[in-house]
Amino acid sequence: MSFSQRIGKKPLTKSLQIDNIDIDLKNGLWNDINLFFLNNISKENNSYRQSSFYEFAQLLWKRFFKIPVDTISTNDYSTESLIREYYFSAEWNEIYDFLEFLVGLDYDYDTEELIINANHTLEIEFSAYRIINKLVCPISNTIEIEEIEQALNNNSFTAISGVNIHLTNALQKLSDRKNPDYRNSIKESISAIETAFRTLTGESTLGKALNVLDSKGIKLDEQLKSGYEKIYAFTNNKQSGIRHAIVDEHNEPEFSDAKYILLLCSAMVNYLVEKNKNQIQ
Repeated sequence: MSFSQRIGKKPLTKSLQIDNIDIDLKNGLWNDINLFFLNNISKENNSYRQSSFYEFAQLLWKRFFKIPVDTISTNDYSTESLIREYYFSAEWNEIYDFLEFLVGLDYDYDTEELIINANHTLEIEFSAYRIINKLVCPISNTIEIEEIEQALNNNSFTAISGVNIHLTNALQKLSDRKNPDYRNSIKESISAIETAFRTLTGESTLGKALNVLDSKGIKLDEQLKSGYEKIYAFTNNKQSGIRHAIVDEHNEPEFSDAKYILLLCSAMVNYLVEKNKNQIQ
């Protein structure tokens, strides 16, 4: 706690930043981008040869700004100033778009250090977002992040690699800041669980898989099994409109619904993997 906080001149905590970025968060993310990304790319003061930074600028101009690459300055430091000018004039969502573009580059740049430091900044400045699987996602605490990342990383068990695909799709649909698709995010999350059980048992549906767990040597408490059945039943409910055609009277899923189901299904995958490693290695 700082001196100003102790004497009541500054609040002890900030409000969670959901649809805004304050100056501390904006400055912090720029420092991360500058220190752990831009400064790591070699620059030239002249136009005698094409630098690594110029190559990066070409990608940025072409894929992100989507403007003619012949407008790039021959002086890399001038180009960096233009990037800085864009960043500090951008809207909050555009800053996250920019950050997401950088961490997602499939070029010669290792972005792991940027991701680690940016996530730390997002946390200490009370952002409602974190970088998960190279996407800026609306997940607000460390436990949630770790649960989803662990489930995504469980694709090391090749037998359930389809689970990872469904969870990744669910995360992408939840994280789309322009057109979030909560209904299909929920559907993908549930499909991950169905894929896991079907793979473990060899059955064609989740219902059949749940009925043969014991005979397949898969240990699962009866109450937990009932919980899986009820979650699947929720998505098959016509009022939810998740796995059925949308009827006139249905409950439109919200962000909180999709986030909850993603976290729940991620935790379920992690639990199944941990309990049944012998069956899926």
